[in-house]
Amino acid sequence: MKTLILAAGIGKRMKSKYPKVVHKLSGKPILSWVIDTAKEVSRDIGIVLGYRGDEVKKILPSWVKVFYQKEPLGTAHAVMCAKDFIDEDEDILILYGDVPLIRKETIQKMLEKHRSSDSDVIVLTAIFDDPRGYGRIVRKNGKITIIEDADADDEIRKIKEINTGIYIFKGRALLEILPRIKNENAQGEYYLTDGVRMLQNVETVVIENAYEVIGVNTRKDLIKLEEYLRREKIEELLESGVTILDPNTTFIQYTVKIGKDTIIYPFTFIEGHTEIGEDCEIGPMTRLIDCKIGDRVRIVRSECMGAFMESDVTVGPFARLRKGTVLKRHVKIGNFVEVKKSTVGENSKAQHLTYIGDTFIGKDVNVGAGTITCNYDGKRKNPTFIEDSAFIGSNTALVAPVRVGKKSLVGAGSVITEDVPPYSLALGRARQVNKEGWVLRKNPGGEE
Repeated sequence: MKTLILAAGIGKRMKSKYPKVVHKLSGKPILSWVIDTAKEVSRDIGIVLGYRGDEVKKILPSWVKVFYQKEPLGTAHAVMCAKDFIDEDEDILILYGDVPLIRKETIQKMLEKHRSSDSDVIVLTAIFDDPRGYGRIVRKNGKITIIEDADADDEIRKIKEINTGIYIFKGRALLEILPRIKNENAQGEYYLTDGVRMLQNVETVVIENAYEVIGVNTRKDLIKLEEYLRREKIEELLESGVTILDPNTTFIQYTVKIGKDTIIYPFTFIEGHTEIGEDCEIGPMTRLIDCKIGDRVRIVRSECMGAFMESDVTVGPFARLRKGTVLKRHVKIGNFVEVKKSTVGENSKAQHLTYIGDTFIGKDVNVGAGTITCNYDGKRKNPTFIEDSAFIGSNTALVAPVRVGKKSLVGAGSVITEDVPPYSLALGRARQVNKEGWVLRKNPGGEE
């Protein structure tokens, strides 16, 4: 079976300068959801693009076949634009780029009935309490037809079974009807539903979960699906042994994995391909994006992106871990500490007001408050190396490239511009000078 995805719509109701199908749902473009499902059930995928199609094409896999609809003249016209993609000897599934949550199980159910009944086309339908705006499924004298809402009379509008627009056609049947479809309707468009009416053997499958066929036409639609996915993910995690103290203020994307007995506190955002181990405590007020986290990790009031944390690490409050950060076991990263593209060895700690960038820190290192690695010289990022058991005094500036040797001590307030040998004391600051009585000489009347 092949799949043709129609994604040429303008999406005016989104009120956006971007094509509708590139807007993200749970962190992934709407169209990518459809493609990912289609590739699970199809050997070949084609997509019809229209409005700002070149921009949409940027998010497509290279193996997808792309066709263009220059004018938005209806669903049948969009399919006609991809006529060369249709094989008369192969079934073809029609999906939509703005209907992201259709599941492969639903498509497989359609395909099974399509083949067992030898139908020319199988139509996916749904029962809606409020069917306004949807084409209605009309069953009369053993024949099934679809009447668009704009063309329906009052009696037909009472019907609650609606056409989702998702079909599986025999390739031969689709090629036969396409040239016969006219645009004699209220919208002046070429409806694929008119083609369905021309076929003799039409079957239907009624979908059970209406969220699978909700199209994204407005921002409200997008948020409705976002909320649905969020609730589904939270339910899944709760059932698997994760504690989420306040689901109403916790946002977890569908791709996230969390181990049992982990506790997620309120106002926490967990996104992308983040993986969290067991017995962790995350939050409150924390955001994690594409992080890998071991067991028994504690992160509070912090932001972490693209970071890797082994087990028994503590982070925060108010810490920032940037892409490329690796924290080994038992590391402590404290308040107002930023780590970027650096590795921090086992049992090392930087607990206050520190910047660590492009740095390799060994085991059992203490980085004092206010320490910074001066990694950027205006042209390039340079590395800093701090070897095992070194002690970096408070308010130190390590001017990279530089290396602090094993078990060395750096005095507080130092500016280190040269390598420090192992087992050494390094001081890089001016000698303190006390000028007694200086204030009185400057201000003779200032003594109390």
